Amino acid sequence: MEFKDFNFKDELMQAINKAGFTEPSPIQKDAIPIVLSGKDIVAQAQTGTGKTAAFGLPILQNLRRDGSVEALVIVPTRELAMQVSDELFKFGKFLDIKTATVYGGTSYSRQIKHTENASIVIATPGRLLELLKNEQININPRFIVLDEADEMLDMGFLDDIKTIFKFMPKERQTLLFSATMPEPIKDLARKILIEPEFVTVTKKDMTNTNIVQSFYVVEEYERDDALMRLFDFKNPTKSIVFCKMKRDVDRLATYLVSQGYSAKALHGDLEQRQREEVIKAFKASTIEVLVATDVAARGLDVSDVSHVFNYQLPFDSEPYVHRIGRTGRGGKTGAAVSIVTPSEFRSLQKIQSNIGAMMEAKVVPTIDDVKSKKHTGFMDNIKNQVVDPAVCDMIDTLKEEFDLSTIAYKLLSILTAKDEVKGKNKIGKSHQDIAVLIERLKNDRGGSGSRGRNRGPRSNDRRPSRDGDSRGPRRDNDSRPPRNDSGASRPRRDGDARPPRRDNDSRPSRPRGEGGGSRRG
Repeated sequence: MEFKDFNFKDELMQAINKAGFTEPSPIQKDAIPIVLSGKDIVAQAQTGTGKTAAFGLPILQNLRRDGSVEALVIVPTRELAMQVSDELFKFGKFLDIKTATVYGGTSYSRQIKHTENASIVIATPGRLLELLKNEQININPRFIVLDEADEMLDMGFLDDIKTIFKFMPKERQTLLFSATMPEPIKDLARKILIEPEFVTVTKKDMTNTNIVQSFYVVEEYERDDALMRLFDFKNPTKSIVFCKMKRDVDRLATYLVSQGYSAKALHGDLEQRQREEVIKAFKASTIEVLVATDVAARGLDVSDVSHVFNYQLPFDSEPYVHRIGRTGRGGKTGAAVSIVTPSEFRSLQKIQSNIGAMMEAKVVPTIDDVKSKKHTGFMDNIKNQVVDPAVCDMIDTLKEEFDLSTIAYKLLSILTAKDEVKGKNKIGKSHQDIAVLIERLKNDRGGSGSRGRNRGPRSNDRRPSRDGDSRGPRRDNDSRPPRNDSGASRPRRDGDARPPRRDNDSRPSRPRGEGGGSRRG
C-alpha cells in the first residue's frame, strides 16, 4: 500500500512526496482510513511509529479552512508540541494551513494572538486549561487529538484533560493515541469517545525493520574509547548519542568537542530558547553530533540521522524504542549501536526480548580495522576522483625529481597521516567473552538462583553515588517534585513550563523570551 491509495488532495500529496514518504507505517495504514471516515479512534502505538502523520494527514484532508480553529492536538510536553507543529506545518504547507502552539513558560499575548488565526492548535494541558478558564481563548474544534495519553497520565494531567473536555463541543471527532493502555486511560476513552474503532500496533511492529541494531560489550572505563573508535570506524554523517543523566551529557558533549567533533548537549537544564537553538542547529546540520537524554527521543524528527548510539542503555525497552526510532525515518536505513557493560547484559537481553528484535553482537574494531576501512575509502575516492587540470603542472614539476610511484606514495602518506586512530588497539570484550556472558545468563535463568547474578565483573554505572544521581532503578534521576512550605512533596500542576520527565531532565529553569508561535503553510 502507498500513500497515493488514500486519495488525498493534490496539495497534501505534494507535501507527502516532498517529505519522501511512499509507504505508510502500520499505524498509518490502519488509522488513516478510520479517521477519514469520521469515526472516533483509540490507537495504541509506540512513539516513532508515525502517529503524527496517522492523525495529521486525514485531519488536514478534511479541514474546511473556514478561518476558525478546526483541530486541537493535546500533547504532554512543549518539545512534543513544537515537534507536532513542525510536522503538521510540513504536511500542510501547500494547503496554506496555519498552526499555533500553546505551552507554559512563554508569552500569553503572543500565543493568544496566534490561536486567533490558526486552523490547528497544538497545546499542553496546563496552559490550555488556564487560557480556557480565564476565557482568553474560545475554540470549538471539530477534531480533538490526545497524543501520548499515557504520558499525560504519568505527569498528573488526567484531571486537567477531563476539565478541558468540558469546554469542548459535543459534536466532534476525538482521536486518542497512547503507547500503553492503563485502566485510567481506558476509563477516559469511555467517557470522551463515542463508539471508537480500536487500532493496536503489535510488538513485532514496534521497531523499524530499516534499523540495523548491534551492541558492543565493554568495561565501564572503556565507554569513551569505544565510542571514539566506533565513530572512527562507522563515520556517521549525523548522529545522536544518548546518555541516562544530564551530567553525562554535558561531560560527553565537551569531550567530543575536544576530540574535534561538532557536538552539542540537549537536556532539561537548558532554557527553552537554548533547546530550540540546539535542535534547529542539528536539523540544519550545523552540528553533527547531538548528545542527549531521553528528552530528545520524544518526538524529535530529523530525517537524516544515520546513527543512534546508546552510550548507556535506558532502564527499559520503551525508551530504547524511542531512542532508536530517531534513525531510519522516512523509509531510509539507519543504525542503532549500544555500548553495554557486563552488568548491563541482563537488561540488554530483556530489552531484546521485549521488542521482539535481534541485536547483533559485535567486537569493537581494532586500530588496524579502522585503518583498513579508511584505506579502502581512500582508494574508492581516488578511483572516482576527476582530475583537476591545475595539478598537472605540479605533477610535471615533481617528476623532474621523483618517479610517479614515489609521488603517489608521498601523496597518500600525507593524506593518511591526517587520520590518526587514537586509543589502545583492543577495546572491550571478544566474541568468546560475549558467548560466555550469554551462556552464564542462560544458566542463571535455568535455576542457579542469586549466585549467578553476582558473577563476573561489575561496572560502575549502577553503584549508588552520594549525590543521588544513580540511586535505584529510577527513570528520572533528576526529577524530584518541588516541595511546598511544609516540606511535603506535591505534584507539579502545570508541567508545561518544565514537566516532570522520565529522562533525567526535569530540574526547573526559567525560560526567557517568547515562544509558542504560529506557522503558515
